[in-house]
This record gives sequence, structure tokens and C-alpha cells, in this order.
Amino acid sequence: MLIPRYAANTPATEITTALENFGCVVVTGLMDATLRQSVTDELAPHMSRARVIEDDDPSQFYPGRTKRITALVTRSATVTDYLIPHPISRKVCETTLLPNSEHGYQLHVTAALEVGPGSRAQILHREEDSFTFFPLPRPNLIVASMWAMTDFRSDNGATLLVPGSHKWPDDRVATNDEIVEAEMPAGSVLYWMGGLLHGAGANTSQDWRYGVILTYSAGWLRQEENQYLNVPVERLAELSPEIKQIAGFDMYRALGFYDPSVS
Repeated sequence: MLIPRYAANTPATEITTALENFGCVVVTGLMDATLRQSVTDELAPHMSRARVIEDDDPSQFYPGRTKRITALVTRSATVTDYLIPHPISRKVCETTLLPNSEHGYQLHVTAALEVGPGSRAQILHREEDSFTFFPLPRPNLIVASMWAMTDFRSDNGATLLVPGSHKWPDDRVATNDEIVEAEMPAGSVLYWMGGLLHGAGANTSQDWRYGVILTYSAGWLRQEENQYLNVPVERLAELSPEIKQIAGFDMYRALGFYDPSVS
């Protein structure tokens, strides 16, 4: 089964329908070279200090020869102002998450990930693996996106996915012929459902594969990334009301109340 692919000017409803049916879609042309360079430049000081996982321990979640940083709301204005609230991402969240979270959704994880030469394929997993007490197939809890800063190719670690697996029971295992590669040019975005099996592919090339991961979850879930600790007060004061709400600095019904007199 191939991954559905769409141009940036495709009606959002067509994209979200395919996403719900197949569990994954690629949308090309959402970032031009200038935006990609802005993200890369803003994150470069942090990426340069990120620890490279040298040892390839098969028991570890991240393969060897990878680098990862989080806290992108604090570290990149371009990610915060353009990528996180992108209209297509908003429509994807509204379509997939609001039916089970009528009062809103929130950022779940922000991360930049580089997969280096010699990195093995990552074990297939689901974004919703922290919530296994909801049996599969489950209501949509999370939707994810991968923004391609570089080309994603078969030989440099393009994301592996199992289309349709968001509708599978827990005990079904993917066969090799059910796993597909999300090859896509730089500037594209891969969206996938939180219940979909996926993982980084093996990098057999000499190039680093670079992507920005943004995931969103139902507003009543505990966020995987703790935005309250990753966003300093000074940075929080700079954020727009829209970004504060998406990042989780908001109430979901009675959840998350606070006393504004406490500073």
C-alpha cells in the first residue's frame, strides 16, 4: 500500500480524509528553502551541542548515530510561528482530535532529529504507546508530523510506516511487505496517526537526514514533553495567545486552573 501524496494547494479536507483512512499522508511544498534555512540556523547552536548516540544498542529506542533536541518552542521562532500553527496542521488536528477532545488539543512533542550515516532502522512503534490502557483500535489521541529539512530517501533513513495499522488490534504484527518508506523532498511534511506503526529507516548513505517532529494530542492528555519546564517565563511572555493555547498554557474545562495572583 502506497502513502497518499498531495501538493500544498490540495483542499485540506481531501488530505484529512486520506489521513484517517490510510493513517499517513505526505504533503509536498509546505516549506521553501528560506524557511528551512531559518529553522536550521536557529537550531544549529543546539544541534551542535546535542550528544550523538554513538553506540548502537538494539535495546535502546534510538539507534546509534542519531542526534535529538527538544524544546523547540523556546529554541526556534520559525518553528513556533510558522510550523506549529500551520493551517494544514490545524485542520488535521481539528479533524482527527476534536471528535474526542471537543474543548481543544495541544502540542505533545517538539523535537529535531538527525539520523546519521550507519544508523540502523528504528524499531516500529506508535506515538500512543504511552497510553496502552486504551486498547487498539482506539479513539484518536495523537496526530504527528515530520517536517523534512533535507530530502528523505530510501538510503538515508526515510521514515518507515505501516499504512492502515492504526486500525489494527494490539497483537497484529506487520510483515515486511506491509512496511513502506516515506520518501519525500525537502520542504515536505509527513502526517501520521498516533496509532500507526512507524520508525526511522536505516541510513546507509553518507548524509545526515534531518527532520522536525511536531506531535499534537487531545487536550485532556498529559503531554509527553513538559512545556511548562521547557518554556521559560521570559519566552512565554513573547508567545502569541494562539501559541500559548496550542502549547498547553490554557485550561481544558476544569483541568489546568491557576491563580494569577501567584507570580
